[in-house]
This record gives sequence, structure tokens and C-alpha cells, in this order.
Amino acid sequence: MTTMPPMPEERGEGGRVFFARSRRAPDRDTEIRLVSVGVDIGSSTSHLAFSRLVLRRRAGRSQVVRRELLHESEIFLTPYVDSETIDTDALGRFIGRQYDKADIDPEMIDTGALILTGVAARQGNARAVGELFASETGRFVAVTAGDALETTLAAHGSGAAAASAREDVTVMNIDIGGGTSKIAICRGGSVGDLTALDVGARLVCFDSGGRVARIEPAGLVFAKACGVVLELGAVPEDGALKLLTSLMAERLFEACGGIPLSAMALGLLRLAPLAGGMLPDQVSFSGGVAEYIHGRERQDFGDLGKLLADAILVRFRGWGPQIRFADQGIRATVIGASQHSVQLSGNTIFVDPEAILPLANLPVIVPEVAFDADELDVGVVADAVRAALRRLDLGAGQLVAVGYRWVGPATFARLDAFAAGLARGLAPLLAAGMPLVLVGDGDVGGLLGVHCRAERVLAKAVVSIDGVLVRELDFIDIGEVLQVSGGVPVVVKSLVFPSEA
Repeated sequence: MTTMPPMPEERGEGGRVFFARSRRAPDRDTEIRLVSVGVDIGSSTSHLAFSRLVLRRRAGRSQVVRRELLHESEIFLTPYVDSETIDTDALGRFIGRQYDKADIDPEMIDTGALILTGVAARQGNARAVGELFASETGRFVAVTAGDALETTLAAHGSGAAAASAREDVTVMNIDIGGGTSKIAICRGGSVGDLTALDVGARLVCFDSGGRVARIEPAGLVFAKACGVVLELGAVPEDGALKLLTSLMAERLFEACGGIPLSAMALGLLRLAPLAGGMLPDQVSFSGGVAEYIHGRERQDFGDLGKLLADAILVRFRGWGPQIRFADQGIRATVIGASQHSVQLSGNTIFVDPEAILPLANLPVIVPEVAFDADELDVGVVADAVRAALRRLDLGAGQLVAVGYRWVGPATFARLDAFAAGLARGLAPLLAAGMPLVLVGDGDVGGLLGVHCRAERVLAKAVVSIDGVLVRELDFIDIGEVLQVSGGVPVVVKSLVFPSEA
């Protein structure tokens, strides 16, 4: 992931510390308006959307209360100089045209998210693309989405996660893009299990005459498996592409748990297979191929999209779960645009050493721990931490903040079990010398921090703050300790999805 430098600290009247571009004191304004942009550069398509976010102070925190869509770009085929290199010049011109069409100057943008997904995230200059656009304003949360994070983003952006909570059902969201398909199991508003595999519309691409123009390695795997001959510059034989897409739909069905996994399906998986078990109540589809599945697109874009959509419908209609229309298809990821909300932590915090602050652009993980239990299980906490790291594709080289919502008494035994579970789950990060950063919504930040330092000695540096509400997919900046209050200013940059805003 791209890590931006810390925001410059700005001081206003009375020595207040500000981390917002608008220079507003967080305890004065009741309503804040921000202009946000979301940019999605995918393996097959790129697009963006501009929004206006309205935030209001509620219970001492800034919350998004309204989201107005200002402009949605057309869908642009991601340009490549060659099979390995994204054409950044062409991409830049496209994005510049969208600013003009929206009548928005880049200086008007308060915040935004740039996400590289699918094959695009693996191209040789993907990081350069992210840094190029992030540096244009300095206010982006630049994210290179790996398979697990992209799966999570699609599940939320499609509306599947929200629907699972709203309707109290289990929803499987299948996001089918150009290079990969991502499968997420949503329960109670969050992603419980996920996987991804090499099935996509642009594994084979064609020119205007129907001749093969590009073949991805996975496309060759499918062609060989079904006896189809694909040669660059040649037109495939009649019926060959239907055989190809039928086999792709079959492997996708296997990955979803429809039938036992074949050796071929296992070889196509990019993540561990789904745990299996009960059928979902509903299946929703997002991504570019979903536009064909839901009948919102008919145009042929020189790929396998239309045929693959038909094959998927044939295979999934008789499965059992209800097929639901996703709130968003191809725009499932781009609809998430980041917001900045300034919060002030409580004063029951622990920071040692203070010189560790400020910290910028920390991704937030929220382990699923049942704090309402009388006792906390060290193994369960550790497993929850590992699962949260996996969902967001975070490894030992990435500093993270652990979010939690403490419930119940802060006894020595409960604090110790939680700290021990954190130590076990975060072991690779702590061994790499990363500080331990904890962000809670209760008032145990100081106690937990002292415990992690004095009793467990978990890390060289410990930052434990409370009174701040965060959720998974947030990024946060933590400022220096304010001498007047003993708290720290926190900027929470959240991915805002339409069903939530």
C-alpha cells in the first residue's frame, strides 16, 4: 500500500491543532461539507465519481449524514502501452477530461480514494500510477487493492454487506472483473469469508475483426482444458468461445461451493478456498460482467463478457439461492470515496514514547472479538486478528491500527487475555519492529496501553487511544499529544458506500 507523508500540522488561534484543510476547530462546527472523488483503475476498465459529503457533529463525532453524487464518468478501457505497462499519459488525459466535465477544479477536492484493482494492481508501474494521482492533491488515500481487499470492497460497494444486515440473511457477492472473480460471504453487515480466482472477461481479448488480440496466462489454461485453439491474430472457431466461457462458469461455481473443487479450480484460486458449509440465502453479482447479468449492458467490448455472463446465469440459476440485483455493478469499488473526519481522543490514553507521534495513513483492522463474554479467549482473539489482517491483505511490512469496541469490566484477566491475543495475532508485525497501535471506542485506552507496556512488553512503542470510533477499511492519522487536554487529534478517512451514507 502507498503510505503518504504526514499532513502538515497547522496551528490556529489559541494554540488549537488542526488536521483539516478547512482550518475548522472540531468542537465548533456542527456541519462540514467536503468534495470527494473516487478513482478505480482496474485491469479492464477505469472510472471515477465525484461526490459531495455532508458531515455533522453527533455525540462529539463527525459523521456522514448525506452523500450527493456530483458526476459519474463514463467507463474507460484501461489503456496499456504493452501487456505489462499501463499507459499513464492516456489515463491522465481521461481523468483530466472528467474533471472538466464535472466542472471541478482539482483544488476543490477535499478528499478521495484511488484504488488499483485486479490485473492493474500487478502491472509493473502500478505503484507509479497510484503515486502519480495521489500526489496531485496530497489528500488521497491511495490504496493498491490486493485480492482480499478488493473482494471486501466489492462486497460493501455492491450493497451485499449492508443487505445481509438489513434483511438478516447470508449474501454471497460474486464480483467478476476483467482478470479475476472475487467471492465474499456477507453476514450481519460484514465479510465473514472470501476467496478469489482467475476467471474474468478479459482473459482473452479481440480486435474489431474478432481476431485474438491478447491472451492472459489463465486464458491459455482454460483453452487447453477444453481443447480450444487460441492464436494471436486468428479468429477462434465457431462455438469455441462458448466452450471456453462455459468451463470458466463451471470453475467459478466450484469456487463458490456449488460442487467439490476440482484440481483445475484449486490451481486457479488466488486465495484459500471458502470454508464451505451452508448455502447462502442470496447471491449478488458485481463487477463489469454483472452489467450483462443484470441486463444493464449489451455492447460488446471485444472480450468474453457477454458470453461469460450467459454461462454464469445458466450455471447459477438452478443452484438454490435467490439471485438479487446488486446496488452497484461495475462501479461497486469506485463508489467508495474517502472522507476525512476529525475526532479528538479521550484523555485516558497511553503513548510511549511520545516521539512516536504523529503517525499517518494507518489502515484499521477490527478483529471480530465478543467483548460481552465474561472471559476472553487468547486463541480466539489471535485468530480474529489474523483473519482481519488477511481480509485487508496486510503483512509484516505494514503498520496497522487495531480498532475495538470494549464492552464489560476492564479486569486484569480480561485485559491480559486481550493483550496476549493481540501479541499472538500480530506476532509477525511486532517481530518486524512495528509499534502497537490500539484505537478504542470506550474508556480503557490508558489501562490497556499500560498493561501492554508494563505486563506484556509487547512492542518498543505503544499507542493506545480511546474515545474514537473506527471501522474496518478506515485509514487514520494520529497527531501529537495536546498538552492542554491530554488527548490527540485523529483524522479518520473512511470508505463511504452508498447504502451506508
